[in-house]
Formats: sequence, structure tokens, C-alpha cells
Amino acid sequence: MGPTQLAHSFMRFAEMECRESSALYELLSTRIAEDEELLNLCRVIPRGQPVPNLLFAGVQYLLMKGTEHPLKDYYASLTVSPKQPDAEAFILFKNFCLTYRDQLEPLLMHRLVQTNEVRRCAYLYPAFSWIHSQTERPLALIEIGTSAGLQLLWDQYRYDYGTGETFGSRDACLTIRSEVKADRLPFLLPKSPPVASRIGFDLHPSDLSDPDDYIWMKALIWPEHSERRELFDQAAACLKTNPVQLIQGDGIELLKTHADRIPDGAALCVFHTHVANQLPDDTKQALEDTLAAIGEQRELFHIYNNMHDTQLHLDHYENGTLHPQTIGSTDGHGRWFEWRLAKTQ
Repeated sequence: MGPTQLAHSFMRFAEMECRESSALYELLSTRIAEDEELLNLCRVIPRGQPVPNLLFAGVQYLLMKGTEHPLKDYYASLTVSPKQPDAEAFILFKNFCLTYRDQLEPLLMHRLVQTNEVRRCAYLYPAFSWIHSQTERPLALIEIGTSAGLQLLWDQYRYDYGTGETFGSRDACLTIRSEVKADRLPFLLPKSPPVASRIGFDLHPSDLSDPDDYIWMKALIWPEHSERRELFDQAAACLKTNPVQLIQGDGIELLKTHADRIPDGAALCVFHTHVANQLPDDTKQALEDTLAAIGEQRELFHIYNNMHDTQLHLDHYENGTLHPQTIGSTDGHGRWFEWRLAKTQ
């Protein structure tokens, strides 16, 4: 990626993702977009990886690992009373990157942006509630790009949508709060639908029993987002007592083989959130072709976003016919979502 494209990626990150979400990353992104040395540093990042996310995670990872530098005084994740972002913050950030370039570059070259945003389960829960209401069958889950597998445990969590009620697991290890915008509330089962099986595919699964993987996953969470860190810690603890099957490999290549092993008595659900934006077009097409091949043989539900647009989709394959549905729009971190799918009969 050339300097102009890199600069554009940081400007877009500042304007579209950081504004009203991370004042520190918004300021840093705006300044990085104008800094030739830092843009040049980012050229080691492999094609397809979200550049700003990876750079910021690399820096925060080193700080979390104990690298001493006055930059940490601006991080709410590292200090109780962080300084407000200012011109000095960028000066220190650049100094940190150049001073610790030898430690930072390997992270940028070999680590991946694999956020396991637990709060996205807030909009997966109504999607799976709807599927179960239609099929009256337990759900067989396959997640592509599963990272550490925390979203595969969506049925183990409790959900609060501000209605005065809670939904999901009654013995939940954590509670997820999210706002449903507009007038339409989704169909929500009071209790989590039954899950028959759960499998996660990833080229590089994250092992949260490995301290380095654990810190890297936390470093991907933005400094001001304390609730995201708390949910991550709680979900990671839940994973210890509810292990899931994580398979290393190309999920698209493995998908049909594992789908064929799932009994007909279960409703097959393939899902991924904020993963497809990292896939090249030919890989997206391969995924769609694989799903269509499975859909020729059995009923299949596909839940996803960031494939061809930012909307949330729930596609239904039945008797070899695809029934596509756009069911909502979502915040990237699951803080809110809009729902368009009509309630079940």
C-alpha cells in the first residue's frame, strides 16, 4: 500500500470510526496521515490487514507488556487518570514508534487484527432466536474467522436491550447491554435457543490460555473502552468452563466437509461478523459458492456483515434456493443496532 492510500486509511479511520468513540485514536490518526515516517513504518503491514488498528494495537501491546514510556499517561487502559489527547500525545506516540521500531515491526508483520468483540453477540442473539423460531430445531454453529471463539458462546450470555427485561442464559457469566435503535424491536426468545454443536475456523486461532495472545487481544481494544475490556475478561473466563472446538485452517475450504457431518436434525448456521472486509473478492466468491453448494443439499442459514456492504444479513438457503434478507445495521462494537426483520409468526 502506497503512502497516499495509507494516509487515506488513517483519515477515514479518524473520521468514520474514532469520532465520538476514541479521542486519542482520532487525534493520532489525523496526525499520522500527515507523517511520512510513520506511514513508511506501516508499509510492512501485510495487504488486507486494517492498518490503523494493527499499528495502534502494536503500540498498546508493547505498553501493556511493560515498555516504559511517558506515552502511557494518555492511555485510559494503563492509567487511572489519563491525560487528554493533545499535540504532545502525537509527539510521544511518534517517539515511541521510532524508539521501539525493532520490537514494533515484527508485530505489524506477523500479528493479526482478530478482535473478538463480545458485544456483537447482542445482534446475533435475535438472529439466532428468529432462526430457532422458524425451524424449531437446535442450532449447529459454524463461525468463520472465530479468533478466540468468544462469539460461539453467545447462548451463554445474558442480554439487556433497555426494555426492562433480560434475555438469554439465566446462569450467564456476563451481561451484554446494547441499544436497539428506531421503533422495531427484534423477536427475542426469553431463554437462549438450544445449541447442538459449535465449531470455529480461523487461519490463526487465538489461544487465550497463552498470556501473549491474551494481551494481544486486549491491546486490540481501544484505550477508552473500559466496558469492552471488562466484557472480554468475563467472556474469556466463561471460555475456560465452556471450551469450544477451534480448528486452524481455511474456513472456506473446510466448511463443506464439516457441514456434511452435521445431522439433519440441527439447523445449520454459518456466521461471521466484521471478518469479510479482510477477504479479497475471489475469496468472498468462493465462500458464496461453497454456501450455495451446501444449500443444494440441506437447509442453511448464513449471518454476516461487511461482505459487500456494512449491513447485517441473514440469508436462508432452502431446497437449493437462496432467500437473501437484509435484517439491520450495526455499530462496529455492538453498542447499538437497528432491526428490520419482521417478528416471527
